[in-house]
Amino acid sequence: MKALIIDDERLAREELKHLLKEHKDKITIVGEASDGELGIQAIKEHQPDVVFLDIQMPEMDGFEMLKKLDEIPQVIFTSAYDEYALEAFKVDALDYLQKPIDPTLLKTAIDKVIEEKENEFSSSIITTRDNRKLTINDPIFIKDGEKCFFSYLKNVMYLESQGNYVRVYCKDQRTMILRSLNALENRLFSEDFFRANRKYIINIHHIENIENWFNGGLKVILSNDKEIEISRRQAIRFKEIMTL
Repeated sequence: MKALIIDDERLAREELKHLLKEHKDKITIVGEASDGELGIQAIKEHQPDVVFLDIQMPEMDGFEMLKKLDEIPQVIFTSAYDEYALEAFKVDALDYLQKPIDPTLLKTAIDKVIEEKENEFSSSIITTRDNRKLTINDPIFIKDGEKCFFSYLKNVMYLESQGNYVRVYCKDQRTMILRSLNALENRLFSEDFFRANRKYIINIHHIENIENWFNGGLKVILSNDKEIEISRRQAIRFKEIMTL
């Protein structure tokens, strides 16, 4: 999950980053901001899953900042004072951590974020995804052991079969799921994802170049420079799909 820290005190930001290192398998810090205006810009730029937000900041406090957002991510307030706790929960904050932050309470807050994501996307999957193919605009939430992974299918560059598992390769991350490549092929929209051969499914939108290959096959180069062969049989289908 992607996290953003917004706090006007540099030492407070550094301390929180230090504490979050213990949870690097669950959460990634994508940015930080020192005031409300910069915080709004950072949220729009990074689209975080959760924001650790200080309340008392110059010019614009944390509550005022949230009012200026069209879409509000999950918020965990951090404050040196307990007097704002009630108001924090009135704006649907996920948690309220008083400084200095207790590592145990921080872990509980992170677990809440993960649980909220699981509930949110499990619900949407059940109600809207059962009877249709998934496109690049669909969100995905994957648990890989103790790790949790959230992204959109548009960020998946390719999938690789590894026995009873499939490894999912994204722009900045990869994870493993217990699923067959055939099962995933049946769930994915064929105009976005193409079965290149027995081992790989590729995201068509990440293809940078195509070359002729041995025995009538093709070789594609993806946006991360990964080279994958399209078998001769699948090359015929690929050309039918992609040719005007």
